[in-house]
Formats: sequence, structure tokens, C-alpha cells
Amino acid sequence: MSSLKRFFKDTIIYGIAAVLPRAINIFLVKLHTSTLDAEKYAVNTDYYVYAAYLNALLTFGMETAFFRFFSKEKEKGKVVSTSFISLLISTLIFFCIALFFNNEIAVFFGFKNPLFFKLLVYTITLDTLVVVPFAYLRVTNKPLKFTTIKLINIGVFTILNVFFLWFVPYALKNEIYLPESIVNYYNNYPKVIHIFVAGTVASLSTFLLLFPAVFKFKFEFDISLFKRMLKYSFPIMVGSLAFVTNENLDKLLLGDILGEKQMGIYAACYKLGVFMTLYIMAFRLGAEPFFFNNADKKNAKETYSKVLTWFTIFGAFFMLIVVVFIDLFAQILLGKPEYFEALSIVPIILLANLFLGIYNNLSIWYKLTDKTKYGMYFSIIGAIITIIFNLVMIPKIGFMASAWATLIAFGTMMIISYFFGKKHYPVNYKLKKIAYYLVFSIIFEWISFTLFRGQYWFSIVTILLFFGLIYYNEKDEIKQILKR
Repeated sequence: MSSLKRFFKDTIIYGIAAVLPRAINIFLVKLHTSTLDAEKYAVNTDYYVYAAYLNALLTFGMETAFFRFFSKEKEKGKVVSTSFISLLISTLIFFCIALFFNNEIAVFFGFKNPLFFKLLVYTITLDTLVVVPFAYLRVTNKPLKFTTIKLINIGVFTILNVFFLWFVPYALKNEIYLPESIVNYYNNYPKVIHIFVAGTVASLSTFLLLFPAVFKFKFEFDISLFKRMLKYSFPIMVGSLAFVTNENLDKLLLGDILGEKQMGIYAACYKLGVFMTLYIMAFRLGAEPFFFNNADKKNAKETYSKVLTWFTIFGAFFMLIVVVFIDLFAQILLGKPEYFEALSIVPIILLANLFLGIYNNLSIWYKLTDKTKYGMYFSIIGAIITIIFNLVMIPKIGFMASAWATLIAFGTMMIISYFFGKKHYPVNYKLKKIAYYLVFSIIFEWISFTLFRGQYWFSIVTILLFFGLIYYNEKDEIKQILKR
């Protein structure tokens, strides 16, 4: 039980690092939607979609490879330095090419202002260079330092957003003194650029905080080790690009097919599904090093099974809370009624993200057996489903097609991974128990969303009833965990 205790402890600390920044980002959505109309919000969405693609490309799966090789190689220092040097070289090459051809690439990606792309290049470069230092903090069990730096990052981002999108307009309106340079900057650039600048400055602050740690590494590049790491990481990179396609291509296609306004509305409501993403990210930050470090333990598979069961229970519970209070969350986080049009996608996106979280749990089999090519195959299958379903169905049912495509893609990946994992790395997952909680959660959500929407007395009753089901079925294990 000690390993599980350590896992839960680390996950809580990492959860703060993952959840709090994203939670603050969610609350910033209202600031963004109240400041920007749907078309301008779509520009913000495009920016971060391309950021996701570039992040997957530039890190080329090296973070996961780092965890895998750090856990099994005797010379840990070589793993650290080889990983960092490989990312440093590739990132600097990207940086130089991207800036030299800035205008041409900006036009190709559809940026109306080349400065947007230049800021994206700066931000992604800085974020990529801290991947290995952050991974090193995780693998050496330093969650507090990891979390502190992450919180500083989101603090800088939040302060700059609030300053330029709320305080400066307020000061100008009420004739509060501001330096002329700030007034000129605010008036001479589109409002959306302030979000991008805030992201770049936040990334720079993180880089400066982690940069001294780089000099603690012994700079030693092992070409043989790099080739083995690249062989392991390349399928993960392809899978990551496919995964980004599963999660983000729908927004680009909606903008092209239905227009930027519809895409902006969809993207804003999609943010409500981030509650599940927060949960998955917090779990993943603690789970990935935990799974690798406990792979050789005698009861490892039993532990993996128990972790998936409780992951699903908590995930189903969080999903239910968001759906039964969906209108309240929309009022708090979105603000403008024009964005409420796409609220019907939220239950579907939440379930899709929960399937993704289960898939991430199941994916441990191909990471531990060094068969990462399967993760690439599964993600490509999901990407193909996403592309075809969106292209065929968006003209017929609008943005609902994108929500259903996400659910079908992640659900398919989850099911395929389970059956392949059963063959290559069998784990006795409690499928009946997992299905039980998923089904009851979905039934309660459907009743609340379609028959009792906005009736919060029923929402509270539903949550208490589902919690009662959990406690009734799991009371012995809950008491055992609390006792320990």
C-alpha cells in the first residue's frame, strides 16, 4: 500500500500544478469571451491549436522516452544530458527556420498578423527547452518545486491578462493615469495579441527559473543511447500529432466549413469539458513516473487495475457534477449568452475525455513493453475517424458532429488498446465495476440534462445518490484507505 500512498500523495501535489493553472485558465475564459467577440475568440483558438501541434512535433515523444530510459538505464546522467541536448539542437533549428520564413509560414497557417506567429515561435521554443528539466523534477520526486514553478507561470500569465484586458480599459475609461508607452501599446495592437504576449512572458519566466538547473547536468551526448531513445519516442511523436488532431482539428474544420463565429462558440463551450481534462492531467503527471517505477514490483498489475478502477469512479463523479450544474458553470465561466448555443456538446466532450483518460491508463502496456508503435497506430486510427466524421457530418449536423467525432475516436482507441493490451500485457481490470459506474453516471446525466435541467434540487439529489452508490459498493476499501 505504501507505493499507492506515494502515488496518491504525488498526484495531489502534481494535481495542484496541473489543475490550478488550467482552472485559472477556465476562469480567464470569461474575461476573454467578454472582451472578444466569437470571431476574435476563434483567432485565439487557432493560435493554441497550432501551439499544440508544434509542441507535439518539437518534443518528439522525448519526455516519455526520458521516463522509460531513466528507469532502466544505469547511467542516469547520460539519459538526462542526451535528452536535453537532442531537444536543444532540434528546437534551435526550428527557431531559426521559423523566424527566417516568418511571413511566409504565417500566411500559410492563416495568421492575419505575422506577429502572432512570431510570438507563437518564441513561446513554443521556450516551452520545449524546459521539457527535460521539468521531467527531471518529476522523476526525482520533487513535486513541490515542480508545482511552484508551474504556479509562477500561471501567475504571470493571469496578471498580464487581467492587466491588459481589464485594468487598462478600466483605467482609460475612468481617466486613471497610465504610462504613455502602455497606452500606445494597448491602442496600437488588436486585443487578442495581449493574450499571446502574456503566454510568451509566462514561458520566459519559467525558462529563467529552470535554466540554472541545466548547468547541473553533465553535458554528454551518447549517440547510441539517442538512437534507442529516438526509436522509442518517434512512434509517440506520431501518436501525439494524431492525438492533437483528435482533440483540435475539429475546431479548424468548423472554422473553415461553418465560419469563425460558430467555431468560436464551439471552442468556448468545449472549455467546459476541460474539467475532465484537468482531472486527467493531474492523474497523468503522477501516474506516468509511478507506473514506470513500479513496473518490477510483484503486485504491479494488481495496482494498475486498482488505479484504473478508482480513476474511473472519480472521473464519472466529476463528469456528473459538471453536467447537472452545466447552466451554472456556463453563466460563471462563459458570460455572454451567444456562447451558450453549443452547451449540448459538453456532456459528450466530458465522456470523450473520460474515455481518453481510461485509454491513457491502458496505454501503460505498450510503454512498459517498449511497443510504442501501437500507441501510434491507435492514435492514427482515432485521427482518421476524427477527420472523416467531421468532414462528412459537419455540413449535416453542425458542431455536434465534432463532439460525436471526439467521443467515437477516443472510445475506439480505448477499446482497441484494451484488447491489444490483454494479449501483450494482461491486467485483470475490473471491467464490470468500471462499466457499472459509467452507465449509472451517464443515466443520471441524461435524466438531469434532458428532463430536469436547471432544477438544482434535482442536481443535488442526483449527486448524493451517485455518491451513495459509490460508498455502498466501496465502503470497505474506502475505510481501509482512510485507515492507512
